[in-house]
Amino acid sequence: MAPITFEHVTKRFDESTAVDDLTIDVADGEFLVLVGPSGCGKTTALRMLAGLEEISSGRILIGDRVVNNVAPGARNVAMVFQSYALYPHMTVYDNLAFSLRNFKIHKPEIDRRVQEAAKVLELGEYLKRKPKQLSGGQRQRVALGRAIVREPSAFLMDEPLSNLDAALRVQTRAEILKLQKRLGTTTIYVTHDQVEAMTMGDRIAVMSKGVLQQIGTPEELYTRPANTFVARFIGSPAMNLLPSAMLGIGGAGQLAGFRPEHAQLGDGRGGGVRYQADVEVVEYLGDGQLAHLRLGDHDLVVKLPVEPRLQAGTQETFSVPLQKVLLFDEASTHAVGTAA
Repeated sequence: MAPITFEHVTKRFDESTAVDDLTIDVADGEFLVLVGPSGCGKTTALRMLAGLEEISSGRILIGDRVVNNVAPGARNVAMVFQSYALYPHMTVYDNLAFSLRNFKIHKPEIDRRVQEAAKVLELGEYLKRKPKQLSGGQRQRVALGRAIVREPSAFLMDEPLSNLDAALRVQTRAEILKLQKRLGTTTIYVTHDQVEAMTMGDRIAVMSKGVLQQIGTPEELYTRPANTFVARFIGSPAMNLLPSAMLGIGGAGQLAGFRPEHAQLGDGRGGGVRYQADVEVVEYLGDGQLAHLRLGDHDLVVKLPVEPRLQAGTQETFSVPLQKVLLFDEASTHAVGTAA
């Protein structure tokens, strides 16, 4: 286990910059999630840490060792990829043991590590099977086990759940979290899925176009986004954004933002921002309803209790408590505070 540091790390490909001046300190044992849309630089950052991409400038440290010029195999990190990358002709046992044999680990130690990983991942009864005899979730656990047996300083995970169906993603997500907490190994996890990021990370680093936008706990990013990109990217459904003047608050050149679940039907209690909007579509969720609204030229989404049921084609009054409305500078897109 070890802390990890990116110090002003930049990666350029010809004329384009994939990662621009990235600075992050990851604490020993921390679970950090790198999240952002495709092409934001998150996977490139992970590959530079693993030694699979050269750094254009800056430094990467694992513990107190600068690893810029250290070979991938000597960095003592284990990577889990989106594809399982299992050897189809080998048993589960041999897949788990393969890297250890390459490192000339003694057979009794190999067996100890494989058996321990199999126990942790509940793979004991599958050790003699080959990958084609396993489900997708079991294959992903074997891929995780291959990382565990190396007992590395850090786990690096590049969208490891993308090939699983929705239900299995939720299950495996919980398994990865329990595993990481049990082992206490520093983990950097890359995903484009903000729900994964919110539910898994001790902290989340949001990237866009190679630039770190904000880093903090899930709650910090959700309640105090640094700019409109983070405000829209974190949260599902996304934060509503519209000119503040349409709500009668804020100043010139400001945007107002509020979360769908902070809207209330009617005038609300104790004051707040009130507006009338046309209900265009209503989605019934069982425990609630999502209403898609039209306010002037802007589309909004509100998340409300299931009763009273809204109807498409009507006009309704909604309100949002002032302390739940965030203001952003329209030119810079940076947050400037709440409307309260």
